[in-house]
Amino acid sequence: MFKRFFALFISLTLCVGAVWAGDFEDGLAALDKKDFATALRKFKSAAAQGLADAQFNLGVMYSKGQGVAQDYAEAVRWYKLAAAQGSAMAQVNLGFRYANGEGVAQDNAQAVRWYKLAAAQGDALAQFNLGTKYDNGEGVAQDYAEAMHWYKLAAAQGQAGAQFNLGVMYTEAQGVAQDYAEAARWYKLAAEQGRAKAQFNLGLMYSKGQGVLQDYAEAVRWYKSAASQGNADAQFNLGLLYSKGQGIVQDYGESIRWYKLAAAQGAADAQHNLGFLYGRGQGVAQDYIRAHMWYNLAAVKGDADSVKNRDIIAAKMTSQQIAEAQKLARECQARNFKNCD
Repeated sequence: MFKRFFALFISLTLCVGAVWAGDFEDGLAALDKKDFATALRKFKSAAAQGLADAQFNLGVMYSKGQGVAQDYAEAVRWYKLAAAQGSAMAQVNLGFRYANGEGVAQDNAQAVRWYKLAAAQGDALAQFNLGTKYDNGEGVAQDYAEAMHWYKLAAAQGQAGAQFNLGVMYTEAQGVAQDYAEAARWYKLAAEQGRAKAQFNLGLMYSKGQGVLQDYAEAVRWYKSAASQGNADAQFNLGLLYSKGQGIVQDYGESIRWYKLAAAQGAADAQHNLGFLYGRGQGVAQDYIRAHMWYNLAAVKGDADSVKNRDIIAAKMTSQQIAEAQKLARECQARNFKNCD
């Protein structure tokens, strides 16, 4: 009699479990269709029965405000339930909330605790985040060797942020002997995944011949990839290479185009070089008013060469022209350097 009752109990448990799983699958299907109300209801049904994946997904929905008002505290509640069951995704998300003080008091030590649990399960994002904590000494004592350990684990799984950070550590000799070739290797892996800073750094290494053979054409290629994503340093360096004709046909007009993109982001060196090209009439009609304006904008940022060159240009201008240049500079600043020409 006991054996028959036990068998029946197991059968009922499996049946109920199938219902929970069905609710979860229905929730995923609704989520895929952006039917957030249905997804929320289905996930809550499964989560109430203790399904960790449903609890995690509820945390995500409350974090993003999908089908419900955004509520980080409620997201944390669901993440904790899933994390307690060993969900690595919930653990890393919980660590992120503690790191940023979203839904909980900011606490780097707690962030480290949750990242460690997820990282131990092989979660690449948790490994990367844990590496950054050791790298910066947040919630733990700064330890470059430990940072590198976690970065390497994440990087081996293709985590671009970890690959980039390894490149930085090899470049700057942080916890390891300086090794430009190894830095270039890691930058390239991150750059190939579209990481703009890695693309810029790789371009810089090709420009200088650090860890790779000097190759301006290759530098141009990587600078363009980063510049197209809005990286101001890459835009400025492209302007330089076009101006000098290194790795590409000299083209002052193209140089000015890239300088303007960097200048629009407030890059003082690009603003200075625009002043120089307008003053010389290279790639653009000579225009002392525009030259003075760009030098003035860079000078305000503390660029000493721009102060000197602005005064040289001013000696060739009328007081009316200087007043116009100053007016243009003020207007450009007011527009946050956008549409200044």
